[in-house]
Amino acid sequence: MSVLERIHFEIIVAVEKLGTVTAAAKKLHLTQSALSHSMGKLEKSLNVEIWRRQGRRLVLTQAGEYLLAVAERSLTQFNHAEECLHQFARGQKGVLRIGMECYPCYQWLLKIVAPYLTAWPSVDIDVKQKFQFGGIGALFGYEIDMLVTPDPLFKKKLLFEPVFDYEQVLVVGKSHKLYGLDFIIPEDLSKEILITYPVSIDRLDIFSQFMVPAGIHPKEHKVIENTDIMLQMVESGRGVAALPRWLVEEASHRFQVAPVALGAKKVQKQIYLGIRENEGQIDYISAFLQLAREKNNRS
Repeated sequence: MSVLERIHFEIIVAVEKLGTVTAAAKKLHLTQSALSHSMGKLEKSLNVEIWRRQGRRLVLTQAGEYLLAVAERSLTQFNHAEECLHQFARGQKGVLRIGMECYPCYQWLLKIVAPYLTAWPSVDIDVKQKFQFGGIGALFGYEIDMLVTPDPLFKKKLLFEPVFDYEQVLVVGKSHKLYGLDFIIPEDLSKEILITYPVSIDRLDIFSQFMVPAGIHPKEHKVIENTDIMLQMVESGRGVAALPRWLVEEASHRFQVAPVALGAKKVQKQIYLGIRENEGQIDYISAFLQLAREKNNRS
């Protein structure tokens, strides 16, 4: 019989979050003595200390820190499993939790969500944008059910499928000297202020696939999180940017900007949808994948 039980995970997370045994016991609907007895029994069974007292405070030991990390991951999975079972019991299909791992992917996702919600009225969608380049862990940890990313990491037990093809381009204002060119070469950016999303350089295509191989760096590199602000900066001549061509073309009626190809061969990219391997046959997940494929084929 297992010594570790779910209540131990709930206790250590509650104490860490709330700061005291009293508050944790109240949240978990336990008496303080029952909570202390449960953790004391665990420590005795495993012959390890979870906490040490420092004055009035409880401080996690090394073993306690490890147990807390395991508890946070495990409780997420427990809660997800329970919610799914409750949904099945109520005859509902569920909630599709989608993690975003790139900034412009959100605009693409909106094109899929609207028809999907119409086709699947019993399924809700929850979009989580906090997983900027941490989506693989979120998939493994059952925090999300699907990951939208242009840079998949192919791992065992995960499936990634390309669902949208696009071209990464330079964005320039209509008064910029590069406006109207069929394409630019890396050297053209050596005297430019380049505006990008706040992402590490090794994950920015304009660097990794265009400038770095040529040994070129921009005059200055600025980061902006909001797409509209980025386009306004480009329009006003404050710099150039790198974005998907489709996004620039859609924004061209609101901003005086234009796309220019990155090199004669261009920089081609794809948006991928990642899921857990054993969930590919779940009807509402496979339906979302199918809708994304069909949308790409019609584009």
